[in-house]
Order: sequence, then C-alpha cells, then structure tokens
Amino acid sequence: MLHMDVDRTLQLLWRRTLGTPQGTRGPKQRVSVDEVIRAAIAVADEEGLPAFSMRKVADRLGLKLMSIYTYVPGRSELIGLMVDEVAGEQDMSPHEGGVRQRLTRVAGQLWDEFHRHPWLLQVENSRPWIGPNGSDRYEWQLAAIEGAGLPDVEMDQVVTLISDFTAGAARTSIKTRRTAEESGMSDAEWWAINAPVLERVMPAEAYPISGRVGTAASVEYNALGDPQRSFRFGLDRLLDGIDVLMRDRQSSP
Repeated sequence: MLHMDVDRTLQLLWRRTLGTPQGTRGPKQRVSVDEVIRAAIAVADEEGLPAFSMRKVADRLGLKLMSIYTYVPGRSELIGLMVDEVAGEQDMSPHEGGVRQRLTRVAGQLWDEFHRHPWLLQVENSRPWIGPNGSDRYEWQLAAIEGAGLPDVEMDQVVTLISDFTAGAARTSIKTRRTAEESGMSDAEWWAINAPVLERVMPAEAYPISGRVGTAASVEYNALGDPQRSFRFGLDRLLDGIDVLMRDRQSSP
C-alpha cells in the first residue's frame, strides 16, 4: 500500500507531464486536482498548517470529506503538492549580473515566498516530494553559481545555506509581525508601556554596553528590531563568505 501511495503521489506531482491519475473508487470527480491544490493553499494561507485539514479543503470546495481522497492519497501528500505548486509562482528567468547579485535574487525570492505563504515554514521537509516546480527551482538556483569555480557538492551546500538562512530570517520576521497583530500594539507602544519598569530593574550602570547598543538600535529601528534589515545584513555577510570561498577555489590548483 505504501508503494502504491508513493507512486500515485509522484504521478500527481508530475501530472502535467504524465497525465492526471484517476481514482479507482468513490464518486465521480467534480473538480480537478489543480482546484483541490489551490483550495488547500488558500486554507493553509488563512489558517496555517496546524489547523489545516482535509475536511476544511473539502468544505471549501463543497465536497464530502471522503471524496477528497479520490484526488490525493492523504494530508501529507496534499501538502507536498501544495509546496511544489507555490514553488512555481516565482520568476525563474535567466540570471543576470555576478554571483552576488544572482544569489541575492535567489534569497529575495525565497523571502517573498515565505511571507506570501508562512505555512511553508511549518512543513516537515527533511525528505521533500520531488516535483516539477521544485526541480525547476533547484536547477535555477544552481545556475546562479554555475561556472563560479565551486565543486558540485559545494554548489549544493551554497544553495542549502542561502535557503536555510532565509527561512530562519523569514520565520523571525513573520513571528514579529504576528506578535504585533495579536497584541494590538507596535514595538514602540510596547516599549513606552514597559520602559519605566525595565529602567528600574536594569539600571544603566549595570548594563553599560547593552544599554548603549540597545538604545542606539531602538533609536535606529524605532522598534525592538528590524527583521528585514537583519536579513539583508546577514545575507551580505554570507555572500562575503561565499566570495572568499570562490576566490579560494579558483586559486587552488
């Protein structure tokens, strides 16, 4: 049974190449697999993965719960289809400029994708489904550093490094935004309310360095932090390191 499910999911991922597999049991299909995936993405965008369920997808489409299983084997397989579908939303036109500019574009697109679909950060992807859009994107990401003098394994590691860093930075950004939305107050408003207490328990003489740096940062950001600015700073430092790596590899015999 597991083998059958895996085969069917792969065929669903590559349905535009192989043709959409038809269910062998259950009622006649009233909608397309694409419509099921788009409805599932909308549910996840609105509610996140912890609240995501096959029943909610069925309700959105006006279908009975069990009829959803004539389209996809199960919840985890549907999530794999959703992940691959949103990977196809981005522009993968040929790269321009140098490696630094190209990798900045790679990271920027991931940053935007995570903010459009925050549930992507909740997906268990240690062994992701291999679909057409994800495959096209990986090829496009690797093309950003093709010819830069790195061995193939290090090309893969650079893409993984950029992807993992961007995911972590986006997670912080999204949590910061949600905290503001759920609390109903900005960082500046939170600080105005709590600063008197903090000044009593954290006198300047006890925290001279962090007090100075924290004050400079809060004045600069007008908030407790600036996730997007931190993302750009961290990305620049990563790219500095990749520049050094490329020069080292190009100078090696």
